[in-house]
Amino acid sequence: MTVWRLLPVCLALAAAAGAAPKAPVRPTSKAKAPAPAAAVRPAYEFRRIHDPNGIGKFYMGREIAHVMGHQAADWLERPEREDEEQPSRLIEALKLSDGQVAADIGAGSGYLSFRMAEKVAPTGKVLAVDIQPEMLALLRTKGAERGIKNVVPVLGEITDPKLPPEAVDLIVMVDVYHEFSHPWEMTRAMVRGLKKGGRLVFVEYRLEDPSVPIKLVHKMSEAQVKKEMSIHPLDWVETNASLPRQHIITFRKR
Repeated sequence: MTVWRLLPVCLALAAAAGAAPKAPVRPTSKAKAPAPAAAVRPAYEFRRIHDPNGIGKFYMGREIAHVMGHQAADWLERPEREDEEQPSRLIEALKLSDGQVAADIGAGSGYLSFRMAEKVAPTGKVLAVDIQPEMLALLRTKGAERGIKNVVPVLGEITDPKLPPEAVDLIVMVDVYHEFSHPWEMTRAMVRGLKKGGRLVFVEYRLEDPSVPIKLVHKMSEAQVKKEMSIHPLDWVETNASLPRQHIITFRKR
């Protein structure tokens, strides 16, 4: 064999003998790093025996209530609502201001949306979200009658309120969250729609108060709300119990 034919072999052996690995070779692992808490949905549980006013689906120990249909829209507009719930005090507690973008999730016929619209006018707007087209039809009619142009109807889905990403200053839900059939998915989508530092506000009938004349599954305790929000990138800000029957529980997006 000539020297020229041996040369490539010699060079390869020399390189192998003189080269050292830069780092120890470790066995590969198929295990993935744990996902962030908010990316992992707690399991939903279904029970055959449950409250007749609930749907038999449970989330983090709480039964989800039936949704109030559009046929009961008149109840949202009842004249005695101001005395019973004092929504005008709620509006003040939300601390809305001109130019803000607010979202009313489960807006119904627009009872709260139109009141919020006055606070964010003239340059702000309210996204009135509902999953029932019939409710949004009522809302559009009322808005046209009142000449209110900064309330934007939005047809949401049971897993997504269809908010633009990182565009909303405040999201409020009045006696609505406990009816979400997919609370984890909805909360994740709402948080996605909030600006950094934006507020997520729950207004729920107080479970802690047995004198509140509302069916059990339509109430929520402060502790339960905090528990369900603890897996999302939210910080609890305050709980305001100044309303006659409801508490206002506020979180802020990190």
